Amino acid sequence: MPAVAPDPDPLVARLRAAGCVFAEDEAALLLDAAAHGRDLEELARRRESGEPLEQVLGWAEFCGLRIAVAPGVFVPRRRTALLVRLAAARARPGTVVLDLCCGTGALGAAVAAAVPGVVVHAADIDAAAVACARGNLAAWGGAVVEGDLFDPLPARLRGRVGVLLANVPYVPTAAIAGLPPEARDHEPRRALDGGPDGLAVLRRVAGDAPAWLAPGGVLLTETGGEQAGTAAAVLSAAGLRAEVVEDDDLGATAVLGTRPA
Repeated sequence: MPAVAPDPDPLVARLRAAGCVFAEDEAALLLDAAAHGRDLEELARRRESGEPLEQVLGWAEFCGLRIAVAPGVFVPRRRTALLVRLAAARARPGTVVLDLCCGTGALGAAVAAAVPGVVVHAADIDAAAVACARGNLAAWGGAVVEGDLFDPLPARLRGRVGVLLANVPYVPTAAIAGLPPEARDHEPRRALDGGPDGLAVLRRVAGDAPAWLAPGGVLLTETGGEQAGTAAAVLSAAGLRAEVVEDDDLGATAVLGTRPA
């Protein structure tokens, strides 16, 4: 059997040896970052060490936007575009959109870009995420606060939220060890760990959501497919009208809970 020729591009070869499946594409992105004043060797070493590409570059593509991503902050996933699509279909100019557990603020930014005139608020417990979100939402005048779930929000939002995006952590605690190292080692555990069955944070959100939603307002969250039925039951128990939406192309499952009008 003929020997496989070594890759002529040393950067591609390094990335491939580190386990990067799309080594050619990643090399091109790192080279572009270096062309704009970044140190290529530092970038390559960080990626080789397993740091998510988005954190190395400082940005992620999400719903057609370039979202700033700082080291140690949860990276927005492509599948979460389903929540954005569902939210945008239910928002209008003037709708109050709340991005809870916002991370980078990617969801709030994407909805604001899709529906000009929405009023965006966001909250996260992590200071680094809040700093990221403030930068990402600045173009839309988004207000971002730091604290646990609804606690830091202004009381004037009670009963006024038309769209509540809650991309809460939903990985069961026992499954954290099996996550890819990029997530397990470089993203905040509290952005991933959803408790014993993955729905502990969702239960807290659902319990308080009706008081913050406007009549007819909707809570949208993402879950694993096997959790969807239980998640829907959680929203129903909170007095919301629950619905499950799946998108096979994105590999995404969303659960919606609408407050009766």
